[in-house]
Amino acid sequence: MTSTEPVFEFPLDLGGVAAAGRTRALHEALREAILDRRLRAGSELPSTRRVATAYGLARNTVIAAYDLLVAEGYLVTRAGAKAVVADVATRPATRTPRLADGHLRARWQAPSWSSAVSTSDAWTSSFRLGVPDHREVPFDVWRRLLARAFHPRHGTAFGYQPPHGRPRLREAIAGHVSFARAVSCRAEDVVVTSGARQAFDLLARLLVVPGRTVVAVEDPGYPTAGAAMAAAGADIVPVPVDAEGLCVDALPRNARIVYVTPSHQYPTGVAMSMARRRALLDFAREHDALVVEDDYDGEFRYGARPLDALQTLDRDGRVVYVGTFSKSLFPSLRMGYVVAPEWLRDALAAAKERADTCGNAQVEDALADFILEGHLARHVRRMRRVYAGRREALSGMLDGPLSRWFEAIPSEAGIHVAARFVDAERADALLPRVREHAAGAMPLRALSQRADALHGVAFGIGCVDESEIGERLESLAKALRR
Repeated sequence: MTSTEPVFEFPLDLGGVAAAGRTRALHEALREAILDRRLRAGSELPSTRRVATAYGLARNTVIAAYDLLVAEGYLVTRAGAKAVVADVATRPATRTPRLADGHLRARWQAPSWSSAVSTSDAWTSSFRLGVPDHREVPFDVWRRLLARAFHPRHGTAFGYQPPHGRPRLREAIAGHVSFARAVSCRAEDVVVTSGARQAFDLLARLLVVPGRTVVAVEDPGYPTAGAAMAAAGADIVPVPVDAEGLCVDALPRNARIVYVTPSHQYPTGVAMSMARRRALLDFAREHDALVVEDDYDGEFRYGARPLDALQTLDRDGRVVYVGTFSKSLFPSLRMGYVVAPEWLRDALAAAKERADTCGNAQVEDALADFILEGHLARHVRRMRRVYAGRREALSGMLDGPLSRWFEAIPSEAGIHVAARFVDAERADALLPRVREHAAGAMPLRALSQRADALHGVAFGIGCVDESEIGERLESLAKALRR
């Protein structure tokens, strides 16, 4: 064999094959690669001369092997062009291991609502939930800060970083949540994560004892947190939500983790009353439970002064506060954080290190500057005005042309508005019209696990312009009248 660099990205050793058998050996090796999709349909094979040189073969040997593959239909040739891998049937799928029948289906199979809550990467006008309007982000500022973070003079930013986040970003996040949400914390309380989803996954790894830990979740509610806990082996118990938020009286006495979205309940939009907040903290203290507070879009408040976060009210170290920049900036930033009680901080940082060693230092530095220089606060103020206009337009339609079918659920925050059906028995008949004329809007029962699920719809306002809301919902009203 020569020392020329190989041209195929898989082992192809013909050195021990007698000269008379090399054509057949090369043919069989390439045929196996095509069947296994290591050589994919449509890809060009290297020239016979290059293959011969790389593997120490006679060029006629390579030509003969290629000709055999052409004759069998594995390759397609054209005059003056390289041979191309044909689209041929591949090997049948292997038999599924028995392990998958139990373990994977029970703990990792996608829930029935997964397709309903998934979103496209592209911004398209719709009433989808949980997707902000990234078009208003000051990307000129963001690009400048990223370029600064990628400068070679920041030598320490190009190696492995603290697993819980760069110190400057943790300091910036602590200041941000203290100012924007009155959360009491210091930089050392903050653990930076790859979005809120990783935060839930890390908490599940640390806190769930498989087969023993009972986790109470809101119903209807955000599915991802419960899914992370269930994947870790927790027993998930749905707890109803009413006009004051989570029904604390309905919590199972053996619940050891309670997941809530108290500032803007997902998806009904209600805010947990102060009485319920105190009752929940009392429950946690009396039953030795932990509360996971998800403040996913708490920056966007309209009207009344926000109620204190559960973390602010907590005096016993029983609240873990989870936040994200997916709503205030954009989801693909993949930047979230946990404000953890002192007893949990070191374990959470260790779990983060085992999950992915460290974050992206340059993005963390750029985000820290974005916060500390005041760009995030200005952007949130600007978007609060934009979303307020959309909320007003949507609420006007719900209270006007659509009031015969919908009753808006009061809310004071967030980037979606929910409404219940006036006649719940007609929900099944009306939902097809909603899907047709208000694309992306989410049926509340799609986010529920209970038989007596609330019948209604949540309308996102992050992906629809104010000027479009009236036109689309007027079309919906006409369709419902028919």
